[in-house]
Amino acid sequence: KKLLPFLQHLGRALMLPIAVLPVAGLLLRLGQPDLLALPFIAGAGDAIFSNLGILFAIGVAVGLARENNGAAALAAVVGYFVATKGAEVLIQVPLDLVSPGDAHAGLVQAAYKSREIAKLSVPIGILSGLIAGYLYNRYSAIKFPSYLAFFAGRRFVPIASGLVGLVLA
Repeated sequence: KKLLPFLQHLGRALMLPIAVLPVAGLLLRLGQPDLLALPFIAGAGDAIFSNLGILFAIGVAVGLARENNGAAALAAVVGYFVATKGAEVLIQVPLDLVSPGDAHAGLVQAAYKSREIAKLSVPIGILSGLIAGYLYNRYSAIKFPSYLAFFAGRRFVPIASGLVGLVLA
C-alpha cells in the first residue's frame, strides 16, 4: 500500500528533469550544420545531454524533499560528485587497452574511465537524488550539541549525502 504513493511521488519528481529534454533536443538539432549551422546552439543542447546525471540528481532531490528545499539539491550534487569520482577511481581499465611503456597510457585510461562513468551518470544521478531527498526529509531538523550546532539541521544533509555517496561509489 505504501509502494504506489511512493512511486507516484517519484514519478512527479522525475518529471522535472525530464521536462528539460525536449529543449535540449531542439537546441542540439537546430545547431547542426544542415539546419542553422550555429555551433553554440548545438553546444548548448549537448551541454544539457552531457550533464543529465546532475540534472536528474537535482530534480529528483528537490521533487522528493519537503518544501522542495534547495538544501536537498545541494546534498544531491554533493552525493553525485562523490559517487561519480569515487567510482571513477575504482574502475579497473582492461589490460588489453593499455600496453606497458605506452606514452599515452594515461590518456587511454582516463578516456576509458570517463566513458564508463558517462554510462552510469543518469542512474547515479537518480540514486543521488533519492538519497538526498530521503536524507533531507529525515535529518533536516536534527539537533546537535552546542559545539556542533553549526552542522545541525539542513547543513547536516549534504554532509550525510557525501558519506552515502562514498558507499554508492
